[in-house]
Amino acid sequence: MQGPWLIGSDIYRHSSYGPGHPLAIPRVSTTLDLIAALGWHDPARYRDSPMATPAQLARFHHPDYIAALQAAEAAQSVPDAVRDRFDLNARGNPIFPEVFRRPATSAGGVLLAASLTAAGGSAHVPGGGLHHARADRASGFCFLNDAVLGLCAWLDQGLDNLLYLDIDAHHGDGVEAAFADDPRVFTLSIHEAGRWPFTGALHDRAGGHARNIPVPAGLNDVEFSYLWQQAVMPVLRHLRPQAIMLQCGADALAEDPLARLSLSNNAHLGAVAALRDQAPRLILLGGGGYNPWTVARCWAGAWGALNGLAPPPRLPPPAEAILRGLRFHRAAGRNPPEAWFTTMRDAPRPGPLRGEIRHLAAATLRDLPPPARLVP
Repeated sequence: MQGPWLIGSDIYRHSSYGPGHPLAIPRVSTTLDLIAALGWHDPARYRDSPMATPAQLARFHHPDYIAALQAAEAAQSVPDAVRDRFDLNARGNPIFPEVFRRPATSAGGVLLAASLTAAGGSAHVPGGGLHHARADRASGFCFLNDAVLGLCAWLDQGLDNLLYLDIDAHHGDGVEAAFADDPRVFTLSIHEAGRWPFTGALHDRAGGHARNIPVPAGLNDVEFSYLWQQAVMPVLRHLRPQAIMLQCGADALAEDPLARLSLSNNAHLGAVAALRDQAPRLILLGGGGYNPWTVARCWAGAWGALNGLAPPPRLPPPAEAILRGLRFHRAAGRNPPEAWFTTMRDAPRPGPLRGEIRHLAAATLRDLPPPARLVP
């Protein structure tokens, strides 16, 4: 089987949600630059992301919402009624120059990944993972739900046993809601308890084909590994999915300003490595993450893990120069540690295994549905 596909776009290099917004930082462009600086970029395995068409987006999103998003980009403003109906220019979802084109590019990238993996294989779409968007409104910095669209594309290919995994610090509510009545898609989310969007409780099972693991603040590498081995992998072995999508949000890392978890990026890289040979098809997405150094190092490292490549103990000078060139105006960026410039892999962040984590893992495995009917 050929190696993984990498799907990116230059739209992220010149696009920002605006000064002061958590997504004012360069994430996808820095990830792609790091991959190239490490010598991990194979032009034969890279694809530029197309922009999803309104017709493609309408597989999940309401046509009125798609039209409103296009109009908002053209006018760079929205009437009050449109703001209130679609949450555009409200609740952290700003109007910016590429407010339609950028998420449509993310969606196009995940749709392309689903097409490229139709017969098997894997793909990394760091611009994807916008898991909060709803069919008819923006939510949580997410305007179009590329993960839902990619899963729908797999379903439209005839697959009927999909597993969506989400390790973002925030619950993958938009994806769970989209498939709440569809037993062909099982969703499993590990996220911080008590954090926005305040959904994804342990007892929330979306009719039986969802599991949620709301973890306490301070989740450490030992606890994540325990959950992965004692909850996620048993679910995977039970379901035997034809395809897996992993939303690899980097806001669960210790240095992220919008969450209070304590993981190193070893958790994310280990998750990717563990999934690499577990299903005929695998799509790896980005997601949350609001510290440019930790996000880019995590997602570039995830690409390495997908390819079975270990990062060097010290980054080569071109990669180090990319990281030293970043600027971050939140408190964490005022005095960044040297390791953010010189290494890809974090130092491990071990800690105690709390009883609550054992309870969450055990509860996840109770009353699992029977595996879906398998097709080739």
